[in-house]
Amino acid sequence: MDKIKMTTPLVEMDGDEMTRILWKMIKDELLEPFIELNTEYYDLGLEYRNETNDQVTVDSANATKKYGVAVKCATITPNAARMTEYDLKEMWKSPNGTIRAMLDGTVFRTPIIVKGIEPGVKSWKKPITIARHAYGDVYKNTEMVIPGPGKVELVYTAEDGAEVRELVHNYTKAGVAQGMHNLDDSIESFARSCFNYALDLKQDLWFATKDTISKKYDHTFKDIFQEIYDKEYADKFEEAGITYFYTLIDDAVARVMKAEGGFIWACKNYDGDVMSDMVSSAFGSLAMMTSVLVSPHGYYEYEAAHGTVQRHYYKHLKGEETSTNSVATIFAWTGALRKRGELDGNTELMEFADKLEKATISTIESGKMTKDLALITTLENVTVLNSEDFIKEIRKTLEK
Repeated sequence: MDKIKMTTPLVEMDGDEMTRILWKMIKDELLEPFIELNTEYYDLGLEYRNETNDQVTVDSANATKKYGVAVKCATITPNAARMTEYDLKEMWKSPNGTIRAMLDGTVFRTPIIVKGIEPGVKSWKKPITIARHAYGDVYKNTEMVIPGPGKVELVYTAEDGAEVRELVHNYTKAGVAQGMHNLDDSIESFARSCFNYALDLKQDLWFATKDTISKKYDHTFKDIFQEIYDKEYADKFEEAGITYFYTLIDDAVARVMKAEGGFIWACKNYDGDVMSDMVSSAFGSLAMMTSVLVSPHGYYEYEAAHGTVQRHYYKHLKGEETSTNSVATIFAWTGALRKRGELDGNTELMEFADKLEKATISTIESGKMTKDLALITTLENVTVLNSEDFIKEIRKTLEK
């Protein structure tokens, strides 16, 4: 069988730990036997990020701007323990945060639904898509340890030298302080991405912050969303038969637990990070979630929504067997290949992506799955496969 050809490269961002091992297995078993893979490769493993002073992350984002489509493996965001483990020069920022800021996009995360994996929330019948703002807030923060008594202020210095000051806190003893920021332009891009995505999917859109407490920061998000909706999208939403509404984040959490799903829930950066894990876990597994960064400038970056599966990686290094779920990583590849095919008019590539997704779901629904799914499935007499055998089983289904 002739391999499917790719006319334009997609950007390939390799990652860390167990997901890096799965990345190679997926390429070896599910992609390269069928496609003449054309990628521009960037090693975002922590060792190489450290070696290049994180320049490789910036380079990979710039390559995404050039080619329009990227696929990314899960990566480590270092903490103090990782500093020691990897002998890092400094505690490098989250690669996802850097890439998202450079591409100015919104992250859309949707659970992958399979028969036999029932949502933990009984009322949920349809997928819930989390739209996560991909800029600013705690991911671009400035932090300070306060050693003792004194005051911390927010100071804005205008270009003409005029100053505006706001007291953060008068410290009588040691503590900590944190400064966050956001940009109107980025919030506007976030809003438009959410409204457009809702129209594409013909699904209702919720947006939630905490404007009753954060009367300037969060309220600005609320106001920008409402202004853009009223001016540009109200008529389009009415015509499509869908609704947009704003609510407080705590009210949204209460509502979502009783909803049946089938809508998009837009959240600020941190809220989206937390809620996407909650939604994916409740639908079955963190490894059963698609994730795509959509930029209003026409860039797309597909990734797994979960981490690097550190515990399984340490077992793998000892030569022990692991049963790691690779579905989200497979779907990152299929999403990127489908979008590459769509942009290039390559129908064969798009059809291959559809077939690989179908083969993955069919394998699970036939009772062959990794341990995390076997523990929660309602299917009987299932076969628990190790990491490699699960991928090989998907290949058998795909070849059929």
